[in-house]
Amino acid sequence: MFQENISLKKLNTFGIDVNAKKFAEFDTLSSLKLLLDQCNANDELLVLGGGSNILLTRDYQGVVLKNNLKGIEIISEDENYAFVKGAAGEVWHQFVLFAIENNLGGIENLSLIPGSVGAAPMQNIGAYGVEIKDVFHELEALEIATQTVKKFDTKSCEFGYRESVFKRDLKGKYIIISMTLKLNKKHKLNTSYGAIEKELSSKGISSPNIKDVSDAVIAIRQSKLPDPEKIGNSGSFFKNPVISTIQFESLKEKYPTIAHYPVNEHEVKIAAGWLIDQAGWKGKTFDNYGVHKNQALVLVNYGGAKGKDIFQLSQQILDSVYETYGIQLEREVNII
Repeated sequence: MFQENISLKKLNTFGIDVNAKKFAEFDTLSSLKLLLDQCNANDELLVLGGGSNILLTRDYQGVVLKNNLKGIEIISEDENYAFVKGAAGEVWHQFVLFAIENNLGGIENLSLIPGSVGAAPMQNIGAYGVEIKDVFHELEALEIATQTVKKFDTKSCEFGYRESVFKRDLKGKYIIISMTLKLNKKHKLNTSYGAIEKELSSKGISSPNIKDVSDAVIAIRQSKLPDPEKIGNSGSFFKNPVISTIQFESLKEKYPTIAHYPVNEHEVKIAAGWLIDQAGWKGKTFDNYGVHKNQALVLVNYGGAKGKDIFQLSQQILDSVYETYGIQLEREVNII
């Protein structure tokens, strides 16, 4: 059953108040198919999960579907691994907690990332040296045109940095309905990236387990990132750019403290937050929106801001960073 002219303010973490011309929710595959049957062939379609990686800049003149598919379960296991399947409408952090409660490692570094299970492979979410592709097994997605369910393995997802085939060639053609990860029973902790080791040390933990790492990541994220329940935001708005080693060496001569992470012998990843901070944007406020005071990667809505204003701010930041450093940043957030 569709509703008309429904506000999406509570369905996006930026808290942008725009309307959907037609809106409905689904919690089963059959109800999703029924809703698609009722759509016109030329209807613009937007599927929302947690609404955490999107900036709405206008009223949506098409159909918005809210994914409420639920369920997390271990579908098979052996002495080394367990295959854990989560429905696309589940909150991602609940999936992480399920893994930790069952002593399964591999995604503890991805704790507290906002969003849904279905968005995780679409974005190839990552944090603190870990990405979804590292533990990915397969996903199921409904092809909109044929209403058939197809399976995608790691290769067919074509994972890249904060992207997949579902953000490129197959954008708008599939609706992800579930994801299965291959998680470790014999843990291999990754604590070398970012401030994890420092956080563990401050708690007096020298031999951490996966829950310790998860707790450390949660503490770090809560100290740096605003809670969307209190201040509208979508987490990191920009991707960390990857540049050539030659360009990096040139920049390092001029900016010796530039924050960076080696990718390979030819490429270096630069911390976008450092670039934006050093360009003078961190903490800047414009009326009821701006750049967060503790994390320059995060653009915020203090209440009542329009999506187009935040988009224009992001463009000013892109232009400023390029003019200063010759580096072209990319938005991580989907712009609608």
